Amino acid sequence: MTPQAFDAVCRALPGVTMDVQWGDDHVYKVGGKMFAVYGPAADTFCFKASDIAFEVLTETGPGKPAPYLARAKWVWFASLAGQEAGEVEGWLKSAHGLIAAKLTKKVRAELGI
Repeated sequence: MTPQAFDAVCRALPGVTMDVQWGDDHVYKVGGKMFAVYGPAADTFCFKASDIAFEVLTETGPGKPAPYLARAKWVWFASLAGQEAGEVEGWLKSAHGLIAAKLTKKVRAELGI
């Protein structure tokens, strides 16, 4: 997957904003809460995962628990370039859904979710 495709997938989801934080990391948020991060300097990315997806991706899959965010079930990948686009898209949509589900009904309605 390319960085441009990663950005396009994230921005196509309802209510998403992107901020540049922590130097040059692209932080994707819904309702002000982050669901994915892409680090262009090292081509790394991470995202929020369900409990089951976190276990599968970090124990037998290519991911690792994300530094500082592992407790919250975030998965980190060392390279975006080596990942299959459809798989990453599914992970990002799932991450967005997990975070959006925690927003209040009012905020979800304002964002069109």
